[in-house]
Amino acid sequence: MIINYIYRILWFVGLVLLQVLILNNIHLAGYATPFLYTYFILKFPSSVSRNELLLWAFFLGLIIDVFSNTPGINASATVLMAFVRPPLLTLFTPRDSFDNIVPSFKTIGNFSFIKYLLICLLIHHGALLTIEFFSFADIGSLILRIASSTLLTLSCILAFEGVKK
Repeated sequence: MIINYIYRILWFVGLVLLQVLILNNIHLAGYATPFLYTYFILKFPSSVSRNELLLWAFFLGLIIDVFSNTPGINASATVLMAFVRPPLLTLFTPRDSFDNIVPSFKTIGNFSFIKYLLICLLIHHGALLTIEFFSFADIGSLILRIASSTLLTLSCILAFEGVKK
């Protein structure tokens, strides 16, 4: 039990450092920014309670906010993603294997895992960038930023999953 928490804390610190020191400085074509820290919440086991997941998500978003100087934007988007994650995970997992799975290609299948990632990332990036943009005056630019950041983050997560195998 303690080993699981130590492992999570190490992943937490590693992803926060990667996001804050490297990924926050990447802006492809001025639109796409990878938000790889969301991978931490997306890979939680299905047996974790919703309250615990929301607390991890809040502190993850809060730490990213502190280092990025964005007051509450990442925290709110990450908590929203953590809130909708359990029903989405139930939607994309086979009915007989929801007991204690960690979402991956192996556990829920290739296409289901990609759909799960895509929908969760769209929710996170949509909330994050809409709050950051705070205007619908240039909605085309907002949609382009959401789509490009989602695709870049998705490709980073898929690459990370491929290396992790």
